Amino acid sequence: MPDRWQTLLQLARAAHADHPDLRAFCDFPDDLSRLPANQHRIPATDLLEAETGLISDDRHSAFRDGFIGCAPLADWRQTYKDTNIGADFLNRFGCYELIGLEGTFHSHQMRGFVVYSPADLHYPWHHHPAEELYLVLAGEAEFCIHGEKPKTLRPGDTTYHASMVPHAMTTHDHPVMAYVLWRGNLMDPPVLTHAEMAP
Repeated sequence: MPDRWQTLLQLARAAHADHPDLRAFCDFPDDLSRLPANQHRIPATDLLEAETGLISDDRHSAFRDGFIGCAPLADWRQTYKDTNIGADFLNRFGCYELIGLEGTFHSHQMRGFVVYSPADLHYPWHHHPAEELYLVLAGEAEFCIHGEKPKTLRPGDTTYHASMVPHAMTTHDHPVMAYVLWRGNLMDPPVLTHAEMAP
């Protein structure tokens, strides 16, 4: 049986080689080492496995399917578990790390996550020291960055979030799946933006 994680890693490598925004954001890491599997499910895991609305294009569908295929084996996380973000968000939003400090493939050079959000969910304003790039793999969402007009992104589109700049994401009629890269400060997690900082 093929190793799903190795297949997904090769799809990530191909995406970096293929997409100019990913290539410009960071090099694909050359310090990768495989870590032992640490499977952890959250409510969003079940939602993703039952999801039918993650429409993609020919260029990104294999990468989408690779993340879905590894979902039952992944260490899913609820980044905002100890905040006041609310049960609805915690029960529907999810991510897991493929590459990075806590990924299936360890690296100190970058972090690479998959993010999944079902339809009709708002990811509140938040910020982090790391610079961030989203590549939409399937579905669509409205992305907001402090000081800029909202924009709707679909498969193949990217958005860049500078260090400590508040940003938010909202799905409407469709879910979204995105590949998310971090560079720079890889240690400090995202935090919700206080009301006085929010746009």
